[in-house]
Amino acid sequence: MPDPTGFLRFDRRLPQRRPVPVRISDWREVYPPATDELIREQATRCMDCGIPFCHDGCPLGNRIPDWNDLVRTGGWAAAIESLHATNNFPEFTGRLCPAPCEAACVLGIGGGAPVTIKQVEVEIINRAVDAGLITPQEVPAPSGRRVAVVGSGPAGLAAAQQLARAGHAVTVFERDDAIGGLLRYGIPDFKLEKQHIDLRLAQLAAEGVQFQTGVNVGVDVTAAQLRADHDAVLLACGALAGRDTPATPGRALRGVHLAMEHLVESNRVVAAGAGQPAVDAAGKHVVIIGGGDTAADCLGVAHRQGAAGVYQLDLYPQPPSARDEARDPWPTWPWLLREYPAHEEGGERVFAVAVQEFVDDGTGAVKAVRIAEVTVTKVDGERILTVVPGSERELPADLVLLAIGFEGTEEQPLLEQLRLVRNRRGAVDSDGQWQTATKGVFVAGDMHRGASLIVWAIAEGRAAAAAIHSYLGGVGDLPAPVTPAMQPLAAR
Repeated sequence: MPDPTGFLRFDRRLPQRRPVPVRISDWREVYPPATDELIREQATRCMDCGIPFCHDGCPLGNRIPDWNDLVRTGGWAAAIESLHATNNFPEFTGRLCPAPCEAACVLGIGGGAPVTIKQVEVEIINRAVDAGLITPQEVPAPSGRRVAVVGSGPAGLAAAQQLARAGHAVTVFERDDAIGGLLRYGIPDFKLEKQHIDLRLAQLAAEGVQFQTGVNVGVDVTAAQLRADHDAVLLACGALAGRDTPATPGRALRGVHLAMEHLVESNRVVAAGAGQPAVDAAGKHVVIIGGGDTAADCLGVAHRQGAAGVYQLDLYPQPPSARDEARDPWPTWPWLLREYPAHEEGGERVFAVAVQEFVDDGTGAVKAVRIAEVTVTKVDGERILTVVPGSERELPADLVLLAIGFEGTEEQPLLEQLRLVRNRRGAVDSDGQWQTATKGVFVAGDMHRGASLIVWAIAEGRAAAAAIHSYLGGVGDLPAPVTPAMQPLAAR
């Protein structure tokens, strides 16, 4: 049984981040490995609740109290088995997930300090890697069925692994030059060093998954060819259509870019170990528009590239530092001021402002952004901005990065060839079994639900794999997430 007094004896603690002056001089991860003592202490705080609300907070249905107690008692090998039962890639989620499970932890009631679930998770997989426990699973006899997975992000890779382990021949198609989707070139190394991806790809390859890079399905290979060569197709192309502000005066000026134009090229340079990105923050006054994860990634990259100064703009007022129970009662996901490691590294956050104009330097390049304070209201679900009179001012800007979200999956020839259309959210609909309107073609991840969390991507990949296995007449059931929210969006 759990330690009944653990949460009373130990406070919530995280490992100390690497010092700012040290970490902004390289691209390594911000957090060093935690000690066994710290992690076992934090796992001891878990009460193994009679109703573990953390399960419902996690789209994967991770068995959180189980592996917390195994860590508490030193059962690291059993802990990774329990973790892998629901999550193919805990090294990704443990680093990148915002941890809705922690928001649902019973210890968080009334403003308390939840268990450091995310940190325990990542330390379980870290120790499993160090102990050589991430090895290929034995796969059954070939089923004779072939599945194509288009897209190699977390949804596509999770589905590929599940299907390969069921005996199906799986080929993953990726239009980029390396496997990983946004994990590879969209996420900076200071959040996810790429050897974690490579280790998993070696495992998948050993389990029989085939990879084809540099293949733009719908262009290099037609949808008809893909369907002719495979018994089922899974679309997991992500939601990469960046939201833009074309109506804002000066948007066409040089130096104004979508965030991913900056992140992808910067990550490519880091991967190559040499060169300069096409969109470089070095020596520039940078303005980042947006308040989420992507904006924080841009902020961290700008620091490491040597920006002269950075402003991060947010349309909404500054959130509270603690849960507002009237607005977001436990165990719902709260609206909070979220401090990322990049904010500790520098820059200034400005809340409740909107850009009125990108200011021309006279040569067609941006030299400043003109902003104004705003109030935001919603009328019939539509967002209404009201400018505060007399609040306009300018911020210097040689580089402006638009990190204001995504509009769904990209328009691409593949969709037209499959006779599929994007819905009003820019996503592709499915039925209750993850199948699109085109028979034998399935969809999962951000392409299906819009830009979302990595845990949702893996959960949807696993669920879609189970549906494909059933569609192919596979024997037995593939494990899939069991949370009630896993029903496909279009079927709700």
